[in-house]
Amino acid sequence: MDTLLKETVNAAVNSRYPGMNLEGRRQIEQILERRDFEKGELLLSEGQVSQNMVLIGKGMIRQFYYKNGKDITEHFSYEGCIAMCIESMLKQEPTRLMIEALEDGTIYLLPYKKLMLLTEVSWEVNLFYRKVLEYSLINSQVKADSWRFETARERYNHLLQLQPEVIKRAPLSHIASYLLMTPETLSRVRSGAL
Repeated sequence: MDTLLKETVNAAVNSRYPGMNLEGRRQIEQILERRDFEKGELLLSEGQVSQNMVLIGKGMIRQFYYKNGKDITEHFSYEGCIAMCIESMLKQEPTRLMIEALEDGTIYLLPYKKLMLLTEVSWEVNLFYRKVLEYSLINSQVKADSWRFETARERYNHLLQLQPEVIKRAPLSHIASYLLMTPETLSRVRSGAL
């Protein structure tokens, strides 16, 4: 029995739909595909079509893209998180986002087509899927509002409060790009000079 699988499913489900019954969790476990990865590995490349949601069992990943030759981090995910390139997965079109491993680890791929089949026969899985999409939509809006309305210091403090694991584990250059600031600005914010 894969203990990490059970722990990962419980953490991911509890973060979106804690009331999900054991049968729904078991149905999700049965279609997951385990994949181990190494630090620096690209788990999804630009131009590929995303076929899966990703449940992180162990390690940290980031989603990023290039804009004007610069590497911009879009999201960080770690143990218990769910990651996806939502537009590519839903439209089945090539993505501009890439997924990179920031640490060695293990993910569980939740194949989108198998998930859709499950949503047709299981109300529990359907509700879980809806909660995942709702969370993603809300998270995108909160992030956009943060970029529009918060100062650099407020954005950093928000990240520190909501995702301290990112501050502890991710390289500063990726944190800076995620917060839409230069590494120098991030250093000033962290030192209290800004």
